[in-house]
Amino acid sequence: MCGIFGFVNYLTPRTRREILECLIKGLQRMEYRGYDSAGVAFDADINGKEIAIIKKTGKVKVLEDEIMNMGNGQLDFDVEFKTHIGIAHTRWATHGVPNAVNSHPQRSGPKNEFVVVHNGIITNYKDVKQFLIQKGFEFESDTDTEVIAKLIKHIHENHPDLSFREISEQAIQQLEGAFALCMKSVHFPGECIATRRGSPLVVGIKSKTRLATDHIPVLYSKETSTIKSKDCAVKDRKDHRPCNRGSNIVLSRDRTESTTEFCPLGENREVEYFFASDASAIIEHTNRVIFLEDDDVAAVTDGRLTIHRMVRNLDDSSAREIITLKMEIQQIMKGNYSSFMQKEIFEQPESVINTMRGRVHFDPDMIILGGIKDYIPEIKRCRRLLLIGCGTSYHSAIATRQVLEELTELPVMIDLASDFLDRSTPIFRDDVCFFISQSGETADTLLALRYCKQRGSLIVGITNTVGSSICRESHCGVHINAGPEIGVASTKAYTSQMISLVMFALVMCEDRISIQPRRSEIIQGLRQLPDLIKEVLKLDDKVHALAQELYQHKSLLVMGRGFNFATCLEGALKIKELTYMHSEGILAGELKHGPLALVDKAMPVIMVCTRDNVYTKCMNAIQQVTAREGRPVIVCERGDTEIQKLSSKYLEVPHTVDCLQGILTVIPMQLLSYHIAVLRGCNVDCPRNLAKSVTVE
Repeated sequence: MCGIFGFVNYLTPRTRREILECLIKGLQRMEYRGYDSAGVAFDADINGKEIAIIKKTGKVKVLEDEIMNMGNGQLDFDVEFKTHIGIAHTRWATHGVPNAVNSHPQRSGPKNEFVVVHNGIITNYKDVKQFLIQKGFEFESDTDTEVIAKLIKHIHENHPDLSFREISEQAIQQLEGAFALCMKSVHFPGECIATRRGSPLVVGIKSKTRLATDHIPVLYSKETSTIKSKDCAVKDRKDHRPCNRGSNIVLSRDRTESTTEFCPLGENREVEYFFASDASAIIEHTNRVIFLEDDDVAAVTDGRLTIHRMVRNLDDSSAREIITLKMEIQQIMKGNYSSFMQKEIFEQPESVINTMRGRVHFDPDMIILGGIKDYIPEIKRCRRLLLIGCGTSYHSAIATRQVLEELTELPVMIDLASDFLDRSTPIFRDDVCFFISQSGETADTLLALRYCKQRGSLIVGITNTVGSSICRESHCGVHINAGPEIGVASTKAYTSQMISLVMFALVMCEDRISIQPRRSEIIQGLRQLPDLIKEVLKLDDKVHALAQELYQHKSLLVMGRGFNFATCLEGALKIKELTYMHSEGILAGELKHGPLALVDKAMPVIMVCTRDNVYTKCMNAIQQVTAREGRPVIVCERGDTEIQKLSSKYLEVPHTVDCLQGILTVIPMQLLSYHIAVLRGCNVDCPRNLAKSVTVE
């Protein structure tokens, strides 16, 4: 939700046109995150003593057109800046309706002395706002963000001797909630401040010379000789991790300026910094990035980058690593496809190979998950497994629960992260909790992770984003390697999450002789999976023809049971997300307990029925639907003529092992939702009211 992009060029001459094009391109790379308005702030003069702000409701294209129109005399696009700071933002409305006034950047007053872009929600903004009103400040927007800019100005007026970074730290301490911020000021030209708490923020570094270091030391504004634990209740407990982070902490260290600031080596000091909510906005400029952690304050002054924290915590790392991303720009481009979602559906033969690459060995049958192998003995001794996620990630947990129970012989609980937190669920030290999230930043999932971690359970992260909050805060985990997923509706991440959890189940049973035939059958199923997915994708034309019959309906039911129940839930979710039709995923065993009342000849019904251990029961459900004049569309296995006789139309998928069949049956549902959305004129990649990365509760 929302997107921040900041661009700092130091001693690197850039025209205003180049700067604005860079800011706009950065916002376009993050359009998939969901937004309803956009804005930019940049230097109005060569000395950085004035700031111009342009904001528009609607798409980034509207903002871009507005900026280009100002080139007819209002803006000089050819003026060159050796040093410049620009910040930009796409807003997803939380406080205040979508309009230009509520858009970001938000400002401290009419003179634009301090400007801020913000992702997240400030939960105590009303209290701060009331305090500032009493101090004489007038507010022009309905946002929670405006209080940040005005609070910083208030602190600056009362403490003019403080640096921009110190002022920002003072303001941040007064804020509650989740946020990522990027700020600039006319009082501190050439300086930029970025910080985060609960919302993602990444810093990109581009230099013509090699970097002086691969790590940037973390500085503490309040140096103390004692470490304050984030959670005193677990202070003395043994950490699950083999290498306790606490052992790396240095209580006090005398540092010189040369080791605490980052800048390029040599006489050539030219450097560019990029701040973004997502690495996909940075990758076309540089692949060298730093993932900021909660409460980090990154400050750029005179081309030098420093990272500060206010208080030292028990599990703090003493430095932030500069990571080299392996992502390529081609991965975040549409190529020959009409949308990112269509591209990502058709990428699934490759994405499942990438998920298994280096992990699944077919001769002999062997699975190696390097991210969790040191923890397998502890996981085998656990009381139960908990799988926690939201939306599509939750459905991947449902899809694999049965095979996890079968192969691990452990109780497997699944929970929606929001409901898990609402119930204050009892968690024990011998629980193993899996947190599943494509982005690794999902707010509810992240809060549930911290809840379980405080209670001493082992945390396993299943994410698609290296450096994400869930990735960093887990004890161990599996990176699903599905590649960048830009479309809001998740497709290839779902199938890769399923495979990752199946691989975990196979690791857990590798030493059980009695289950080896079943284990070998599943591994051979994984071997054939990419080719089978390619066969399913050949159904595209047939699915498109089906979509033409369904797209004018107002509702759609999707039914199944067993391993295919998750397919029904995921298929119904995709239809809701993309087409704005009502759709419901129904467990076929519950048909007689209410849903059957919805069935008549006018109600479109899709039923997923493959030849597994619940095939006969699914046949009974189909016959109940046809007895009520229902005309079901059936997703079935190739050559299943018995069930095809009961259908009005059918889609055939190849046969595979039962626990992997859901990967093949969900792809026709993904294609169907895509085609219905296109026929209804919906925005496939950015559905209304939705965001790719849900970073607020």
